[in-house]
Amino acid sequence: MDGLRGLAVLAVLLFHAGHLGGGFLGVDLFFVLSGFLITGLLLKEAANTGTINLIGFWGRRARRLLPALTVMGVGTLLLVWAFGAPAQLGFALNDAPWAAAQATNWHFITEQIGYWNAAGSRIYSHLWSIAVEWQFYLVWPLVVAVLARGQRTGQRTTAALAAAGALVSLVCMVLLPHAIDTTRVYEGTDTRAFSLLLGSLAATAPARNALAPLRGRMVDMLCGVLACGLGASWFLSDGESSPSLFRGGLFLHSLAAAALIALLAASPEGKTGRILGSAVPRRLGDASYSLYLWHWPIYVLLPQEALGFGGWPRTAVLIALSLIAAVLSKAVVEDPIRFGAR
Repeated sequence: MDGLRGLAVLAVLLFHAGHLGGGFLGVDLFFVLSGFLITGLLLKEAANTGTINLIGFWGRRARRLLPALTVMGVGTLLLVWAFGAPAQLGFALNDAPWAAAQATNWHFITEQIGYWNAAGSRIYSHLWSIAVEWQFYLVWPLVVAVLARGQRTGQRTTAALAAAGALVSLVCMVLLPHAIDTTRVYEGTDTRAFSLLLGSLAATAPARNALAPLRGRMVDMLCGVLACGLGASWFLSDGESSPSLFRGGLFLHSLAAAALIALLAASPEGKTGRILGSAVPRRLGDASYSLYLWHWPIYVLLPQEALGFGGWPRTAVLIALSLIAAVLSKAVVEDPIRFGAR
């Protein structure tokens, strides 16, 4: 799972640097992973204890995610004030309260700030996906707590509701108008919920039972095909210039990601699992959250004009600086609070 995170964040880094047209699909892989891991933890707790401690769950999520987000948010404001253009500072001050409220996506949708054509001027534009995940964390555990507590059929009910919710979300994406641009369907919580819910579905017992007959080479072959398919979509897609993505393509991408994750979780010892679990993707995945948080402010504050060079040399510098910021964030902020704080 860490290896998948590592590949997802690398795709996003390359996309924002202008080198991988479909790298934004790495965010969908993040969503599916989040749904899978969170739902798996919730269902396991319900099976072991008969209930779900929602306060404890939200506390762990807050301790894991909020310290790094807070430091990045405040630090970015200071960096924009010191080095950014006046317009960038104005946008940052306008967007910061929404970032703090985990509602950046709806702020951008309401203000009609297009993801594809205005992101370079908004230092917090990447936080739309963090907002979607937080909104999911607030609602879905409540649903699972009601469905799974003390019920023998809890997992089946959870699976059925996740599948139904994913289909409703797909219908919302397809039916909502795309007249101005695709920002509404790309950043809306309702239209992106299918990625998180398909991951949730993959974590349930019915999904595991459906995959149980698959064994050995068959699983490894399917994992390889799915992984190659996801990679191909990252290379072939081109953002808003690929309208089929918003007519079902994103759903198919998320469905393939959910199938891959479920297969890898059941049989991690195959070739695909060993490749994804190798050192480099795993270490990237371990730092993926802080890497995602810091890369975009660094990209925005260091355009080609500021560095004096572009292309791959600029990309190498930006990724190196993002890695340094991510490592410092983990070592100084995230890990001490996550593992040491009361």
